[in-house]
Amino acid sequence: MGPARVNKPLEGVRVLDLSRVLAGPWATQLLADLGADVIKVERPGEGDDTRHWGPPWLEHEGEKVAAYFLAANRGKRSVAIDFGTEEGAALVRRMAADADVVVENFRVGGLKKFGLDAESLRAVNPRLIYASITGFGQDGPYAQRAGYDYIIQGMGGMMSLTGIPDGEPGGGPMRAGVAIADLYTGMYTANAILAALYRRNETGEGATIDLALFDTQLAVLANQASNALVSGKDPGRQGAGHPNIVPYQPFDAADQPIIIAVGNDRQFSKFAAILGHPEWAETAEFATNAARVAARQKLVPMIAEIIAAKTAKEWLPELEKAGIPAGPINTISQALADPQAVYRGVRINAGGGQLGDVPMVGSPIRIDGERSDAPLPPPALGEHGELLREMVGDEEYERLKAAGIIGG
Repeated sequence: MGPARVNKPLEGVRVLDLSRVLAGPWATQLLADLGADVIKVERPGEGDDTRHWGPPWLEHEGEKVAAYFLAANRGKRSVAIDFGTEEGAALVRRMAADADVVVENFRVGGLKKFGLDAESLRAVNPRLIYASITGFGQDGPYAQRAGYDYIIQGMGGMMSLTGIPDGEPGGGPMRAGVAIADLYTGMYTANAILAALYRRNETGEGATIDLALFDTQLAVLANQASNALVSGKDPGRQGAGHPNIVPYQPFDAADQPIIIAVGNDRQFSKFAAILGHPEWAETAEFATNAARVAARQKLVPMIAEIIAAKTAKEWLPELEKAGIPAGPINTISQALADPQAVYRGVRINAGGGQLGDVPMVGSPIRIDGERSDAPLPPPALGEHGELLREMVGDEEYERLKAAGIIGG
């Protein structure tokens, strides 16, 4: 007999998810993976906007949902409630009275008219942790603006760093390939909720959490923001290079590009020897990272010429043997098929719901040797209407459904 199952850290925590699109759902999916019971409240007949952001689509027995929605909604139960009506709002308030956490990403003040704002819900349930996600925060001159990841990447400095430098072919700002402001905000939100739950164990009091995409985007500029603050100069776009380390970028091997990331002078000495130029590590021009950064324009083309003479299959084993960080630039399909990804079970099939088997990338979290994937697949719209039936009774459930106040 195998070892007893270890309870997930958030088992017993109930989360009422009023959010949609990506930042909020990303936070609540993480909480679901960690064991929380997440109830997603959606609009009858429409649901989360991202259900319709296809193609591509997942289709199963008449159900059709965009792949985008699936990425951020594993582990949740869906109920469809029109809380634009008083009866619908009253249902959600009843659910919030028994919840540990509420997550929402409406515009500032947008839920107050329904009695679903933090002040109203925490007056009834002082232990409630209420997390609001907006574009620019609950106050300030931009508080009433809608927040969209693309706009935030631009306003928050990210696109000034991403892309090929001006003056070079293809030069210009570029957004990241995924919605990083949304995703990071979701991660910060989940972290803030976990901290508030920990504090609640000591004080018995909930919390009101204010997360903004703009604040988060500025925070995750990390070393680049620090570079600007310390130097007084804005870092420019480096293309695929690194602002502080050389060589640390892709190089074209004879068959495909590979990334070579030389992180310190000791590694550069080994790298120079592999390239057939051990003297580079002994000359003042290249011996230290600071010198290499200054000599970037001279050194990088010399390295590129040598790397181009052999294939990736020849270079990568040699670099690995010498302890030089290097790797290929994979497509998503190649990355998911990589032997390490296969061994770690990165790809999962979440099944058992109305949408059938859903192919997904699972949680990266392992705790005590156990994966942290939520057991439930992404839900069909209103799939878990029995939650409402149990709450209001059969007769009232049917009346509310006939009136269009609830769906499912």
